[in-house]
Amino acid sequence: MITIEKINYQDWANSWQVSNGEVELVVTGDVGPRVMHYGFAGGQNFFKEFAGQMGKTGEATWQPRGGHRVWIAPEDIVKSYAPDNAPVATDVEGDVIVCTGPVEALTGMEKKITVKMAATGTAVELIHQVRNAGGEPSRVAPWVLTMFAQGGSGIHGFPPRGTHPEMLEPTNPLVMWAFTHLDDPRWRLSRKYLVLRQDPNNRNPQKLGTYNRHTWGAYLLNGELFVKRYEAVASPAAYPDFGCTFETFTNADILELETLGPLTTLAPGESVSHTERWTAHRDVRLSAWTDEELDAVVLPLV
Repeated sequence: MITIEKINYQDWANSWQVSNGEVELVVTGDVGPRVMHYGFAGGQNFFKEFAGQMGKTGEATWQPRGGHRVWIAPEDIVKSYAPDNAPVATDVEGDVIVCTGPVEALTGMEKKITVKMAATGTAVELIHQVRNAGGEPSRVAPWVLTMFAQGGSGIHGFPPRGTHPEMLEPTNPLVMWAFTHLDDPRWRLSRKYLVLRQDPNNRNPQKLGTYNRHTWGAYLLNGELFVKRYEAVASPAAYPDFGCTFETFTNADILELETLGPLTTLAPGESVSHTERWTAHRDVRLSAWTDEELDAVVLPLV
């Protein structure tokens, strides 16, 4: 059974906890829209929380803050980083909670996150919506970012591999940024998987992106695995950042798993939606981080 209860979370008095007894999720109505907590009931929060930014509102500039959010791509130092520090309209509709942010002064965009938790198990569906509330058309892509707590490892699976010369066409891009260093020891690229380890003692940012028709990312933290999935709705040519549906980023504070929707020209009043599906899994252990071990331990959970 789903329960939705208004609570005080980290000094945000207008927060809501959604729970089915196995997992719990918290959104705050004081800033956002943001999902600030997801994990097993009474257990660890998979998500990063910046302690000095909890419970605060009204800052003039964008705050990392932590948790899960929706942005617009391609990344723009002004438009992507529009502050989300104002109160959010939060509506409970049966077992569903809908969080709608105010129209952004910088972009004219309105962002919404709808949360639907399964009655049993750990599954959650999140529908992210970006609406052009301005007066001019805007070409954007929904960009959904989850910031994870320190000390874990992010995992992403490439599209199915094949052999040469039986498969001559490319399957996916592997996109680098100017600050991407493939010799960084936090990376592990194998035949089937991309793994990025979060290291609180390494401040150098790292990022890679790729495309997968069945996009997924996972984060292993203290023996528990978070999984997020997104089904691509178009070919790589439609997606931002040279065709990425998935990107991962880390620095000393966080690791992010990010999914992206296709670029869309939104006329005034039009919106675009982007759906992620989450699950959580206990007692997940990896030691060798080989393709064979990831195939056996992680892939069945994806």
